[in-house]
Amino acid sequence: MRGLALALLLLLATLPARAAVSPDEILADPALEARARNITKELRCLVCQNQSIDDSNAPLARDLRLLVRARLRAGDSDEAALAYIVARYGDFVLLRPPVKATTWLLWFGPLVLLAGAALVLWQRARKKTAAPIAPAPLDDAEQKKLAALIGDEPSRSRGSP
Repeated sequence: MRGLALALLLLLATLPARAAVSPDEILADPALEARARNITKELRCLVCQNQSIDDSNAPLARDLRLLVRARLRAGDSDEAALAYIVARYGDFVLLRPPVKATTWLLWFGPLVLLAGAALVLWQRARKKTAAPIAPAPLDDAEQKKLAALIGDEPSRSRGSP
């Protein structure tokens, strides 16, 4: 019985989330409601940040859904209603923000980080596989110094006093 309950719970967790639009928000005109739903699917919930306002149950998402519907009832086009929301909340409110100078970091930052990490890993791998560099041979003065430093070593290691 527990296994069945767990399987049912896992199945429910994998189902797509239902839209959070409550019945009192739905517009009477089906065409207008369809336009509102298309717009709200493009807007990010500022509380959840990983959901559209169409899917979010947050109070702010509800307020934004109502605002979009009010703009459409007032006669705004889809673009005008969307522009109104973006003007108030910035490009962050869009689930797919436009590519422009202020959003370059958002669009290209992950690619730059990935390329940088790949470059670092490539350089590390290249250093590990490179043949070690042999030290330069000693010149005459260095050889004399070395001989003076270790001159008595061989006799001591043989057990001589």
